[in-house]
Parts: sequence; structure tokens; C-alpha cells
Amino acid sequence: MTQDDMKKAAAEAALEFVPRGGVIGVGTGSTANHFIDCLATVKGRLDGAVASSVATAERLKRHGIPVMDLNEVGALALYVDGADEATPHRALIKGGGGALTREKIVAAASRSFVCIADEGKLVDVLGRFPLPIEVIPMARGFVAREIVALGGEPVLRQGFQTDNGNIILDVHGLKILDPVALEERLNNITGVVTNGLFARRGADILLLGTPQGVRRLP
Repeated sequence: MTQDDMKKAAAEAALEFVPRGGVIGVGTGSTANHFIDCLATVKGRLDGAVASSVATAERLKRHGIPVMDLNEVGALALYVDGADEATPHRALIKGGGGALTREKIVAAASRSFVCIADEGKLVDVLGRFPLPIEVIPMARGFVAREIVALGGEPVLRQGFQTDNGNIILDVHGLKILDPVALEERLNNITGVVTNGLFARRGADILLLGTPQGVRRLP
């Protein structure tokens, strides 16, 4: 069973959480794309979806799923998205695709967050995957120095601009033992829009595709 097969299995398992009627939030990335493709098979259940990126909005529209503005729909019943890393306690690193700010907004506006991933994303301690941080361009140097002071090694994501017109610093060399505290500390650095730690609002349910089937946490 390939990694992609495991992503697909997790995406299919998330369909059971899709409510009848209403609007749900949809994430960004390769695993979220599998979920969008699965969602198309039950799109009659939904009034529409809120997208966490331009790319997700375009994929939803290609499947004939109405894309809604979060400001118009208010609270969402469900948000489904992938992760770059996840712990058994369902704290996450996200943002490998650069959509972390909008993902975090949609997750915060949702009553339930179902994270879908292959089993290779499960770790005991976050930090092996470089932590993405969205930064206002003029603050790049200042933010980088503050991150170095915290023990991280920030690297500019070359040739990339977020949907919000900002840059991404990918931070290497972190061993994140207290993800909630680090999430708050990084967000307090002037010039940071947000960082890719989803710990204060982590996933409520983690679905992991494995060769033996889909494992659910909790």
C-alpha cells in the first residue's frame, strides 16, 4: 500500500463526518485534495464549502461544489484538512503548502476539526518537519533574528508568496516539546502573521491511513 493509497483511505473515512446540509471547511494540500475528490461523490449533502486557499477553491468549483465566503456563513460544523506532522495528542504542524493562515482561520471557525493523514505523519515530538511561519515581507530580517534567538534555523521559502501576499520562513532545528507555548510565543513576534503549529486548536479527530486500515485517534 503506497503513501498515496493511505492518504486516500483517510480521506474516504472522513466522509462519515460530513453533515447533511450546511457548509463545511476544506483544507489545502495533497491529502485534502483526495478529500475534495471524495466529497464530490456526496456533494448533494452540502450547501457548500469554505476553502482555505485559492487552489482548494478552484478544485471544489471544478467538482461543482459551491464555494462560500466565511464571513457570510459564520460558524462551520466541520473542517477537514491534512497535516505535515501530528502527535498522538493531535497537535499538528501544517503549512507545507503555504496556506497555514487561512487554514488556521477556518479551523478556528469550525466546531469540529477532522485531520486526515497517512501513518508516516504521526510523531511523538513535533519539529522534524520544518515549521512554516507566515511573515509580513518587511519584517523578514527581524523575525528571522528572533527565531534564531529561540534556537531555530529560519530559511526563506524561495519564489513563494502566500495567498495573502506574504512570505514563508521554514524553521528547521526545532524540537517542540510544548507546542502550545511555542505557538503563542511565535505569534507574539511582531511581523508574524501566524505559524504552522495547530496546538491551541488542534484536531479533534485524527484519521491515519495505514496498510491495515484507517486508525482513529482518539
